[in-house]
Amino acid sequence: MAYEEMQATPLSSIAEAFEDLAHIIKHGEQELRLNAFCDACALVSVLFNSLGLAFKFAELEYCAKVRGLSEAANIYPTLHNILDIDVRNDRVKCPGSLSRNLRRVRQGLDLIRALFEGFLATYDCSLREAASSAYAQTCAPYHSWAVRAAATAGMYALPSRDQLLSSLNETDESAEYRMKRYMKAAIPVIQYIDKLYISRNISLDW
Repeated sequence: MAYEEMQATPLSSIAEAFEDLAHIIKHGEQELRLNAFCDACALVSVLFNSLGLAFKFAELEYCAKVRGLSEAANIYPTLHNILDIDVRNDRVKCPGSLSRNLRRVRQGLDLIRALFEGFLATYDCSLREAASSAYAQTCAPYHSWAVRAAATAGMYALPSRDQLLSSLNETDESAEYRMKRYMKAAIPVIQYIDKLYISRNISLDW
């Protein structure tokens, strides 16, 4: 079935947006524009919202960071620019810095990628198992004990697999197709962001 020809859904919009970013990165004709990156990232907030209270903390943090970066796009055209200005001012890891915001948004994108990976690993896998594993892999190492405890407790409030698919207007088959598209496209975007830090001798363990 040609899912791309069907009515657009949140997942199809997200997959398409990140495929566009991945295409720019692959061809390397220009630096990634901050406004285009933020537009794609803003679409992902729908997924956090669909996961309910368990990921409310992630949704609030993620959306706030995307909003901060989006506002900065009026001044700094590319992702390179925001790291360069923070390096120059020695503010890379300071709370509220654009570089820190970008780091947290990158973790949010990776959290969704890992969640999709677990979700698709087996149809017997519960959403709680997939979400718990994804959180442990991508965000837990950088969160305080209090945040980790709240996230763990919230996992029990996650919707069922069928409820999530219904809220996203997807079937098992269409969701698998679109999740795989996002996963494939998100990897080069995440790697691109990591390389921005590494090329400036900034560690990734924060």
